[in-house]
Amino acid sequence: MKTYCVGGAVRDELLGLPVSDHDWVVVGATPEEMVARGFRPVGKDFPVFLHPETKEEHALARTERKTARGYRGFQVHYAPDVTLEQDLRRRDLTINAIARAEDGTLIDPYGGQRDLAGRCLRHVSESFVEDPVRILRLARFAARFTDFSVAPETVALMRLMVDEGEVDALVPERVWQEISRGLMEQQPSRMFEVLLTCGALERIIPELAGLWKVSQDPAQHPEGDAGTHVMGVIDYAAARDFALPVRYAVLLHDLGKGATPAAALPRHPDHEARSAELAAAVSLRLRAPIECQDLAVLVAREHGQIHQAAGLPVEQLVELLERLDVMRRPARLEGILEAAEADFRGRPGYEQEPFDPAALLRRAAAAIRAIDAGAIAGRVGPDAQRIKDALHAARVAAVAATLSNEP
Repeated sequence: MKTYCVGGAVRDELLGLPVSDHDWVVVGATPEEMVARGFRPVGKDFPVFLHPETKEEHALARTERKTARGYRGFQVHYAPDVTLEQDLRRRDLTINAIARAEDGTLIDPYGGQRDLAGRCLRHVSESFVEDPVRILRLARFAARFTDFSVAPETVALMRLMVDEGEVDALVPERVWQEISRGLMEQQPSRMFEVLLTCGALERIIPELAGLWKVSQDPAQHPEGDAGTHVMGVIDYAAARDFALPVRYAVLLHDLGKGATPAAALPRHPDHEARSAELAAAVSLRLRAPIECQDLAVLVAREHGQIHQAAGLPVEQLVELLERLDVMRRPARLEGILEAAEADFRGRPGYEQEPFDPAALLRRAAAAIRAIDAGAIAGRVGPDAQRIKDALHAARVAAVAATLSNEP
């Protein structure tokens, strides 16, 4: 029985990055021997055990054979005679197929150290094509390791997988898991650009993939097409360390531009309403968390009005804040304003420009929240419509007074 550290821990150590978790492969053992040594079994599809002291995962060396389409269509074989090299061969990328023995020796049969030095994401073997999740994982690694490129032969394999329908077999939960993790990486745009290059984005989020063909007004968008704009926006959100719901919202905020009538281009009148409908549909398909769904729809629907807040009449400004439900959901307003800021500043030349609508909307929202709704309801009586009208009138008066006192 021999134990090897494998995968991300070895890779990150070689890159000089911090390591928080270790994965281990055990060669030459049976499940019974692992239990006898005090390991606790936790694996469902293949033998994985928790170390009795460190609680780190130890998996028996195994091989896999493709039996059906999709990421679950595998037959797993594990036995004491499965070698370390066989186990490493089933892994996705060469940089993840390096092992370290207990004496510190590195075992690297597939050139992982070479590709770390060359900053290259490359598949280990032709078995890469057997699991469509690997396309998403590779794209996520591109967003994390921003100076790595994808080997041309690996791009060709991913295109083959797309053409043969492997990506179509992905279940929403796995797609969301990888997309959400990719959004939280250092440069999320690289994930979507890799998926676009190999054709997978057209299968996963076609509403987004189509934006690279959509022109925009160059006076407002010097970056060019709508897809390039969205990529700049999510990278700005990542650079500001905005939360996942905000990053997801900006990813979907302009989907409606893909449905703009050709005669209207390069302008996109009323694209916000179309974007909100598409954001809702995409979120349901991906089974995104409710918080992400809600914020994406709100940002898609209202970002145009938010950008124009300074020029809105007080009545319309209050109606906007009522739609955003700033009375009951004050914390959500910050996420909406962060998304709008990213939309504004995620363009070349706008990175340091002041985003004035944020301060204006915060002041107006504070004035609305200061109103004693209970007192107003007690004064006008039990009629629900009268209460609603009186509250709205009080909000308009409060916001008007607040803004009139501004220098």
